[in-house]
Amino acid sequence: MSRASKLTLLGMSTFAAGMVVFVHYQQKTEKEAMHQGVIRDIEQQRIKRERQLDFDLQRKLEAEYKKVQTVRDSTSEAPGGPETPPGR
Repeated sequence: MSRASKLTLLGMSTFAAGMVVFVHYQQKTEKEAMHQGVIRDIEQQRIKRERQLDFDLQRKLEAEYKKVQTVRDSTSEAPGGPETPPGR
């Protein structure tokens, strides 16, 4: 085998091995990024459920308080809107 063919074979083999290592590393990095996305989604869903539970609890408490207390809308009581202080 000539020297040029040996160098070509060595270069192509090195290039192929480098590409295999690069692709393997890239796949591993993408898999980890996708996994982090799943973890982030699960956390967001957990937070959303907690907020929904808090909201439901607040609605239930509001309904309970409205049964016990008389609640009036203070904005509808003033026909001209809020009074402006004199001199303005």
